[in-house]
Amino acid sequence: MEAYSQIILASRPKGPPTLRAFRLETAPSPAPAEGQLLLKTTYRSLDPYMRGRMNDAESYAPPVEVGGVMEGEVIAEVVQSRHPAYRGGELVQAKIGWRTHAAVAPEQVEQVETGNNPPSTALGVLGMPGFTAYSGMKVIGQPRPGETVVVAAASGPVGSLVGQLAKLAGARAVGIAGGSAKCAYVRDQLGFDAVIDYRAQGLARALAAACPDGIDVYFENVGGPIWEAVLPLLNRYARVPVCGLVAYYNGEIPQDETRISRTMITVLRRSLLIRGFINTEFVPDHYESFLKELSSLVAYGKIHYREDITEGLASAPEAFIGMLSGRNFGKTLVHVS
Repeated sequence: MEAYSQIILASRPKGPPTLRAFRLETAPSPAPAEGQLLLKTTYRSLDPYMRGRMNDAESYAPPVEVGGVMEGEVIAEVVQSRHPAYRGGELVQAKIGWRTHAAVAPEQVEQVETGNNPPSTALGVLGMPGFTAYSGMKVIGQPRPGETVVVAAASGPVGSLVGQLAKLAGARAVGIAGGSAKCAYVRDQLGFDAVIDYRAQGLARALAAACPDGIDVYFENVGGPIWEAVLPLLNRYARVPVCGLVAYYNGEIPQDETRISRTMITVLRRSLLIRGFINTEFVPDHYESFLKELSSLVAYGKIHYREDITEGLASAPEAFIGMLSGRNFGKTLVHVS
């Protein structure tokens, strides 16, 4: 019987996670019961939200228990089917966590729908990150021609699509990224109108220079000093979709009443719309149109994407830690088999 591996949460990290927070375990491959499917992971997704699941804190989803398998989504091959609707060799999507194999009910899997695009895109530009960008912009951001849209982590799977959707809507796209290589990619490959390196000196001045008419849409997925630079530039009636706050995922939330007051005063004086969202709340109304529109745009090269792939399940903890510190370049994936 083929060996099976999984990565569990060994301890809850305080601050940035280290390799000590994870443990690799091996065991015989599970056997599917009648009506189940045995899956073998092909690609595993690593996403910033997983850091929040490592904390024992109130959130929109329960935390991973210590000793439990790290959670997340995969593309997997059906290696054994005991259900008539599936056959061996099919590719499916499933949330089986950081595992090489899992025996699941057919209700726990979905068909991989990427059009003519590679299966891995179902975890990135045509998956959860892509839908986060699409739904946040369509429902909350609603960019109009001539407006200015700003997004941080602009070379990542969410930010890169936000800027490209802004351009398709006729708006200006201004990206914030870390390092010359990522900034060049955002400007030259993705077609943003301007890009600012947040690691360089003078972030606030550079952002103001890139947004002479202010900011109409700021897609928030970082927080921290970038939000402080954005806030004074927000125009009246600006929209701020909030899908993440990666600057605070390690528990380092500043207790500064002045910052809170400054934000709230600006919200009032400029009639800002700040709307937090979880992408799943928009699935019923918008997921079908997302797949139809985006799969075609990606296939014809009108939407660009980049993947950062490491090999083997054992590489997942280090790749995850690197992603949280910005060492990844594009959507972070682990090629498992």
